Parts: sequence; structure tokens; C-alpha cells
Amino acid sequence: MWIKICGNTTREDALVAASCGADAVGFVFAPSPRRVSAVTVSRITPYLPDNVDKYGVFVDASFEEIASTVEECGLTGVQLHSDTDIAFRLRERFDREEGARLNILRVLHYGDRLEDQLDALRQDRGIDAVLVDSKTAKAVGGTGVQYDWQRAGSSFSAVASHLRLIAAGGLRPENVAEAIYTMQPWGVDVSSGVEREPGRKDPARVKDFILQARLAAAELKKMKQPAEA
Repeated sequence: MWIKICGNTTREDALVAASCGADAVGFVFAPSPRRVSAVTVSRITPYLPDNVDKYGVFVDASFEEIASTVEECGLTGVQLHSDTDIAFRLRERFDREEGARLNILRVLHYGDRLEDQLDALRQDRGIDAVLVDSKTAKAVGGTGVQYDWQRAGSSFSAVASHLRLIAAGGLRPENVAEAIYTMQPWGVDVSSGVEREPGRKDPARVKDFILQARLAAAELKKMKQPAEA
């Protein structure tokens, strides 16, 4: 189970996520209570372990802005809220050198058009995974709003089962296990669900979220194994 702790604003919070076993940490470069500058993140990422991916979250940013931020901050992944050709252009820009591959997540918002959106991504070779999140009138991520996990999981299985699914939106330590059992995603992503206030993480909740996700993933794997004769 791949786990990303998103919306980090300080070195302390990012290091807590890494020390608790997160596979990735995220930094928001878009309007949000968790927004950070490239300068701030460039002073955090050098202190993070090499085996923890560093993601930048971008909303309607230009190719040039994203590319320069990736380089300045030493990001190893990007999370895109856009249906332009930026993912393909980033792939061309950063995948030319051996070992320099940039991980690219595409965000889809849960709603009536989820299956149509998934269908449009079926042949997209520019992305590594699809993150299904919730959206409100004021925010495109970090909303803390839960959606219909059963329907989202069914839509994904029916339309784009070959893609990696990352569940996000309204996840907390108290419900991440249920989300994993229901959606059976490749990964989970959390931001507001492990905060003590907007932009600041609660170390105990971060640790518990990761623990509950790991336990649920292990149990799900056990349930899928054929029974011994």
C-alpha cells in the first residue's frame, strides 16, 4: 500500500511523515491554507530520505512553472489538476536521463462524470496513477469531504482497472481501513485528516493513519489469498 501525506508546510511535518513510514510527502503550490513557496520546499527536501518521494501539487499551473519548481525543489513527482498535455511534456523533459524519471499523478474529482474522465485516461501514457479526490465550490483538494467509495471503486474497476488508483478525500485514521477494504486502491493520500489545524500536522494522527492503512492492506491481501487445502 502506497501512502502519501500531503499538504506539508514545514520540515518538521515532512520529517514526521517520513519517519512514520510514508512512501511520499506532498507540497501544495496552489491557493490553499497549505500553500508553500518553492523557496520553502527547496529548504525541506534535502533533509528527507532518498526513498521518500517528494510531490508537488499544481492546479492550472503552466508547464514552465511546474518544470522550474520540480528542478528548484528536487521534486520526484507531481500531482496535476489539469487535462492539458502538460503530463506528456513533463515526461519528455524529465525522463531523458537514466534514473531521473518523474512520477506523475493525475487528479480526477468524484462525480457523475467519473467514468467518462477515467475512460479518457485509459490510453494516457503520461501518467503513473490516478488520484480520485473530492471537490467543493471553494477547494479542489484537501477538502476533508468523503465520497461514495463503493461507486468510485466500481467505476475504476469497470473502466480503468489497469491504472493505479489512489484514494483521497475525507480520509482519516478512523476510516482509512474501510476505504481500503471498499475501494481496494493501490494507494491512499491524506492531508486535512491528519492535521491539528490547517497546514500543521498532528504527529499522532499521521502515525495512526499510516498504521491503520498498513494493517488494512495486509488484511486485504490475506483475504485475497486462496485458502489452503
